[in-house]
Amino acid sequence: MAKPKIAIFDFACCEGCQLQIVNLEEEILSLLGGADVVEWREAMSEKSDEYDIAIIEGSITRMEDEERLKVIRGKAKVLIALGACAVIGGINKLKNNFDDLEEVKKCVYGKAAGKPHLHTGPTKAVGEVVQVDFSVPGCPIDGKEFTYIVRSLLMGKTPEIPEYPVCVECKANGNPCLWQYDQVCLGPIIRAGCGARCPSNGFRCFGCRGYVDKPNVDAAKDVINRFGLNIDDLKTKMVLFGSRQEPTIYE
Repeated sequence: MAKPKIAIFDFACCEGCQLQIVNLEEEILSLLGGADVVEWREAMSEKSDEYDIAIIEGSITRMEDEERLKVIRGKAKVLIALGACAVIGGINKLKNNFDDLEEVKKCVYGKAAGKPHLHTGPTKAVGEVVQVDFSVPGCPIDGKEFTYIVRSLLMGKTPEIPEYPVCVECKANGNPCLWQYDQVCLGPIIRAGCGARCPSNGFRCFGCRGYVDKPNVDAAKDVINRFGLNIDDLKTKMVLFGSRQEPTIYE
């Protein structure tokens, strides 16, 4: 029986999530023993037009990238969005908060802003352009979660990503609530699965895994009110990874 073919592609990103895959070292060799990697620019020079599973890192910021992504989607039986940039648009979506993208380009690139290769449009997550079958959230991704998802797919099983908030993992780890230490933590509304990595090390949740599908809005508002804050205090913290994807908590 032929091994499934995997291709890894990158768009607008720092490629840090791909580095997490490389850092798996011997584990990735074991994982990919059940598959053939036919294209992966960061790790090999070979290319292929045939693949069963396409793994996409990065957000979509140009029309030509949208077209390239659609071609990839048309060839792949399964498409996986890898990391915050691909799953929710990531930090790249910060530019969507500005009405004039030409001014943004001038601010970033200066005199070179008019060059064709620097053309840009509003940032989109992969799922805003094509259908995504599975997502590996986070910035960067969690290596164990990545291996779990890929291994599940290679075994013909459907991987499950937590649908509960980071607060659940914080309590399981015995962490003190960072709201009590004047940190506006996004744990009540952000998808778990990272083991509450940031709060476990004394830092608030920054929201890199995106919102849970059905945030407990009442609980989040209770926390805000309990500490004498308002929705605007929370919104300022949500903007880093939550630009232009506002959940119902804003209502």
